Amino acid sequence: MSNAATPNLIPTKETVLSMSGLAFMQAMLRGDIARAPMGSLLDYRLDSVAPGRVVFRSTPRVEHANPMGGVHGGWYGTLLDSCMGCAIMTMVPQGSAYTTLEYKVNLTRAIPIGTEILATGVADHAGRSTGVAHGEIRGASDGRLYATGSTTCLIMQLPKA
Repeated sequence: MSNAATPNLIPTKETVLSMSGLAFMQAMLRGDIARAPMGSLLDYRLDSVAPGRVVFRSTPRVEHANPMGGVHGGWYGTLLDSCMGCAIMTMVPQGSAYTTLEYKVNLTRAIPIGTEILATGVADHAGRSTGVAHGEIRGASDGRLYATGSTTCLIMQLPKA
């Protein structure tokens, strides 16, 4: 099932149940499944998907700033939570999904507004019930490290009914 005709909708449960996590993420990359509404709000998009690895691309805007004018820490956290969790998603079998149990973010330097970045998540472990991943945010043009993160996710089989 595709939500391409209605790109503002979250994929249905039937869509999630019909494919593996990797196939789901690849369909999202192709545009066959709508991206998460949070991605639209914070202006990040999938750049690449592979088994155990997901990359998002974004450029923070002034709308993503804190009151002092720097990129808000929540923006870093959301991108890292997304890329690390989606890396876990690429490892789950058909009929399963994930949710974040916890994540940690370390900011290493401020991202200047207008700097294009890549947020990369890599699955370290994806078992029957938990997944662990790490991630980083780097400058797209110079590879400069802006933040790192780690996550533990719950992997769950979705009920069919």
